[in-house]
Amino acid sequence: MASTGYLIMIRIKGSNIKLKIMKEATIQTPHPESGKRNKRISVEKYEIIKAAILEILQYLTPTHTELIDELTANLKYSFRDNTSWYGMTVKLDLEARKIIVRTSSKPQRYRVK
Repeated sequence: MASTGYLIMIRIKGSNIKLKIMKEATIQTPHPESGKRNKRISVEKYEIIKAAILEILQYLTPTHTELIDELTANLKYSFRDNTSWYGMTVKLDLEARKIIVRTSSKPQRYRVK
């Protein structure tokens, strides 16, 4: 996780104005497959999606499609970004961290380890 900022200096008619713009804190999410790299996303969005996925998995053992559909339905009014994209990214992260696992059934389902 990193939170960095940029210092920008603007010169307007002889006056120097300094602005510090803070960059949003991000997390590099790991991928469960060795050699593959997952995405860097906002820590805030990561925590929202992670909590929602783990909440769903407390009650269901969904397939991938069911998990994303449930996630989208649960966050419909509170998450303005692409829920399915963030859901997939965080799901892969949770698999890589061995917090959730895929079952060996067909179709594969997800559960908390």
